[in-house]
Amino acid sequence: MIESPAQKIVDDAIRSRRSIRAFLPTPVPRADIEALLEVAARAPSGTNTQPWKVYVCTGARKQQLSQAIIDVYLDSARVAEHSEEYHYYPVKWASPYIDRRRKVGWDLYALLGLGRENKAGMQAQHARNYGFFDAPVGLMFTIDRTMEKGSWLDYGMFLQNVMIAARGRGLDTCPQAAFTQFHKIIGEVLEIPANEQVVCGMALGYADMSKIENSLVTEREPVGGFVKFLD
Repeated sequence: MIESPAQKIVDDAIRSRRSIRAFLPTPVPRADIEALLEVAARAPSGTNTQPWKVYVCTGARKQQLSQAIIDVYLDSARVAEHSEEYHYYPVKWASPYIDRRRKVGWDLYALLGLGRENKAGMQAQHARNYGFFDAPVGLMFTIDRTMEKGSWLDYGMFLQNVMIAARGRGLDTCPQAAFTQFHKIIGEVLEIPANEQVVCGMALGYADMSKIENSLVTEREPVGGFVKFLD
C-alpha cells in the first residue's frame, strides 16, 4: 500500500504524540490555542451534544492553581481531605494492565535516577504534575454532571483531537488525571460552576527535549495482541 501525503501527516501526528513531562517556557500564542481547540471540537459526539468545556490557564492564574494544589499535596494531613469524584483507574487491578502500569512508572523513575526507596524523590516528581510540568499553558476539562457515560466516551475523542491538533502545530501535551483528586481546589481557583465535574487536566507547550524524562517512549501491544479478524 502506497502511503499518501495526507496519511503520513496524520499518522506522524498520532505516532509522535506522547506524554511530555518537561516543557520550555516559550509562550503559546492565544490564537494557536483557540485554533487547535476549534479543530478539536470537530470530535464526534452523540446527537451533537458536544459535552466538553475547557478552562485555559496561563500566567498568574495558572501559578495560583498550581501553588494551591502543591501546598495541599505536600501536606500529609491536608491531602487526606481530598479524593477523586470518579475512578479513573480500576479499583481492583489485574494483569496485563497492572504490569503495564508498573513498567511505565519504573521506566520513568529509572530515567530520573529514582530508586524504589526514594519516596521523597518520587513524591517530588509526582508533584510536578500540579505545575503542569512547567508548561506555559494548563488546560482543565470539565463536563456537566447531567451527562452520562456516552458523553464521557465522546469526551475522550475530543481530548485525543486536542493532543493531535497540538502535534500538528509543533506543540506537545501531557493529559493528567492526577488533577482529579483536587477538584475542590480547582473549582474554587477557576471559579467552576457546581454543575460541572473535572474530567482531567492537560499540560500544553513546547517540549524541552534536553530533559531525560522526555526520552521515554512507551510500548504498545501489537495489533495481533488485541484484534481478532473474523471472516
